[in-house]
Amino acid sequence: MLRRSFSRISPLLSNGLVLRSGPRCCSPHRFCSSSHSSATLNPSVSREEESRESPRPAATVSIDRSGLYNPPEHSHEPSSVPELVKHLKSIIKFRGGPISVAEYMEEVLTNPQSGFYINRDVFGAGGDFITSPDVSQMFGEMVGVWTVCLWEQMGQPENVNLVELGPGRGTLMADLLRSSSKFSKFTKSLNIHMVECSPALQKVQYSTLKCANEAMNDHGSAKRTISMLSGSSISWHATLEQVPLGLPTIIIAHEFYDALPVHQFQKSPRGWCEKMIDISEDSLFRFVLSPQPTPASLLYLTKRCRWASSEEMRDLEHIEVCPKAMELTHQIAKRISLDGGGALVVDYGKDGLISDSLQAIRKHKFVDILDNPGSADLSAYVDFASLRHSAEEVSDNISVHGPITQSQFLGSLGINFRVEALLQNCTEEQAESLRAGYWRLVGDGEAPFWEGPDELTPIGMGTRYLAMAIVNKKQGTPIAFE
Repeated sequence: MLRRSFSRISPLLSNGLVLRSGPRCCSPHRFCSSSHSSATLNPSVSREEESRESPRPAATVSIDRSGLYNPPEHSHEPSSVPELVKHLKSIIKFRGGPISVAEYMEEVLTNPQSGFYINRDVFGAGGDFITSPDVSQMFGEMVGVWTVCLWEQMGQPENVNLVELGPGRGTLMADLLRSSSKFSKFTKSLNIHMVECSPALQKVQYSTLKCANEAMNDHGSAKRTISMLSGSSISWHATLEQVPLGLPTIIIAHEFYDALPVHQFQKSPRGWCEKMIDISEDSLFRFVLSPQPTPASLLYLTKRCRWASSEEMRDLEHIEVCPKAMELTHQIAKRISLDGGGALVVDYGKDGLISDSLQAIRKHKFVDILDNPGSADLSAYVDFASLRHSAEEVSDNISVHGPITQSQFLGSLGINFRVEALLQNCTEEQAESLRAGYWRLVGDGEAPFWEGPDELTPIGMGTRYLAMAIVNKKQGTPIAFE
């Protein structure tokens, strides 16, 4: 089977491809105070009459202002407290209690005004972290191989939705389109949909994919956006629900699930308690445990534990559950069940219960999760076992394959042949970059061949990252998962 697959995709692995070069809140109560400390009690006498009367002691009332609210003096100077920190604290204070880790994570990453992903480009060497497409063009090329082969298994439909969830800078999609350009029938069939909530990243993707607006009629009243890399139409959506139904669909989710908000639970003498985030007396964020069961513990923790064995549960002190990952996978599987197609999920995680994996990364370094929220990326390991259960419960005509390691996935698609082909047509500097990128994609640990600076030693992600495919059973087993 693998030999037949290579015969179909060999043009992609040949030498023909080149190296890619919140509003401010006010108190609802207002207190006004007089500049006098006493009040004269003789309202029936005019000022003129009062001046002619003989002096007499005035009746006075003392006013105690110590309990009145004294608002701080208004200033136009910028506050040193970040807006997102003030927003999170206001939520906690308004509710009179802590918020879940999931809600904190969602606000930190996607708050419309101050979320980490919303207003900036956080990817690549100049950002906060590097993803596989940034490491080497070969990753996107191999995903392109997988996509073309799945399209062939689907019967080469004339119209297909190609959807990417969380496209980052658009690098993966650009490499996929560039590498599959020889398959004109495939590229002509594509309706590309980028699911991206960040306006800033949408602009970066528009540029990376070399997009242009094209008139759809003689009057120019209707336009569409196309990628000049393939001539395919392309559109952007905030959520997967906005992508039109009714066409066979191929979905790619690379390092998307790890950014979905997780609920954390900790075992205590009272049983499983949800981990929450509150404000300490010194006005800092801190972790606390819920005093009683929460909706998330009753709904999602219970459901996830039903999927786990007693042996798997026995020694755990912490559990992470991602309801949005379950719901998204259910939605993907339902779409594939109705319209046909498949989905590829590549992320770091494990095939089982996740304990305590939530982490924060700022400028390529790990930092405290609660430190300056909104300035660091938050991510958690993906529970691939829960994705499998969520997909399989949708329909009998859905099949789930994997997870397998990223190294196995890329190796089955021919990355070894591809790197050899590229090495034959490159400079020594490019060759060093290719070898380093190859190791990062498929290796495990530090690269044994590295002779450069220690701080730049390539670290392999080949076994840390996993790949899973969700397909309509009519398509059969997808390539790399045989």
